Amino acid sequence: MMVTLKKTWISCFMMSLSCGLQASAKADDEQSVIPIKAVVVTMFEHGELAGDRPGEFQYWVERFPLDQQLPFEMGQHPLRLSASGVLGICTGGGVTNATASIMALGLDPRFDLSAAYWIVAGIAGGDPVDLTIGSGAWARYVIDGDLAFEVDAREIPEDWPYGMIPLGAHTPAAPGDDVTQGWTVDTSSFTLNPGLADWAVATSKAVVLPSYPESRAFSKQFRGFAGALSEPGVMLGETLSASTYWHGEQLSQWANDWVQVYSTPKMNFMTSNMEDSGTLTALYRLARIGRVDTERVMVLRTVSNYTQPPPGESAVWSATADYPDSGLPALESAYRYGAAVVQQIVENWVVYETALPSLEASTEP
Repeated sequence: MMVTLKKTWISCFMMSLSCGLQASAKADDEQSVIPIKAVVVTMFEHGELAGDRPGEFQYWVERFPLDQQLPFEMGQHPLRLSASGVLGICTGGGVTNATASIMALGLDPRFDLSAAYWIVAGIAGGDPVDLTIGSGAWARYVIDGDLAFEVDAREIPEDWPYGMIPLGAHTPAAPGDDVTQGWTVDTSSFTLNPGLADWAVATSKAVVLPSYPESRAFSKQFRGFAGALSEPGVMLGETLSASTYWHGEQLSQWANDWVQVYSTPKMNFMTSNMEDSGTLTALYRLARIGRVDTERVMVLRTVSNYTQPPPGESAVWSATADYPDSGLPALESAYRYGAAVVQQIVENWVVYETALPSLEASTEP
């Protein structure tokens, strides 16, 4: 009888000890999770993350700085973290890389991203009607340009403006047309928080940009295009995402129409990118399980080149030409405009952790 009681006591003690260790380990795990205030999303880099030719990530790593490197086996590049709680990722180029990288980050147990703001900061093609090299546009909509029917341009009917047709349609659509009735998918259009976009524009307007004479001279070729001939600045403007690097006057018209078809006729296509529909797809999926708040997503694209040639030049020449100033005006703008917004979030985290920034709200605690 005594032996039985002793065994029972030992068994209970070991079970209690095991439960205590498990609880302690769980508490340690919870304490080790890193709360993130903002995630900076960039898409490409040249060579190393610091010290060589810059891509979209390098200025964040060197200047913000994102000075702690963390392994990221599921991604294209290591993650970078600042002491202030800003996390940086470079996804790799194209919709597929962006989707996979953002999903991997969103599920990473090392980070608490539930209150994080997401700032996509990358370069883009720009519509010369609206803006010039070095300008930045904060988007209210991200529109997918890959999900479509495409007819060979040599075979389109004479009365069609281009060969792109919405899924489920039989002819090109015009702004205001309803493209939701036929076969379609639910990742063609993403609505961003318009109040946050307004706040981002206002917050980054005071940013001073360097001057780039080569880019200004290049833009002067666009006679009659008010945007290209203007000074670089920051504004609201929608972005079209497509892994295909498209180019040309007719396709620029398609992009303008397509953005309005999949948003509203009041929106305005300004920039073309190769990743953002993938990033938004992943973020919206992560929001389903509470890992991400999609009301805290901002998308900034800055102009490195134009989506069509200047008068007198061919689309082929324009599409394959080197970027003026090696793309530095857009890389500088993406960092400077984006960093102004991220810095405001960090400095006013006592407010912005629970309340979204707005033009009306005070940033005082």
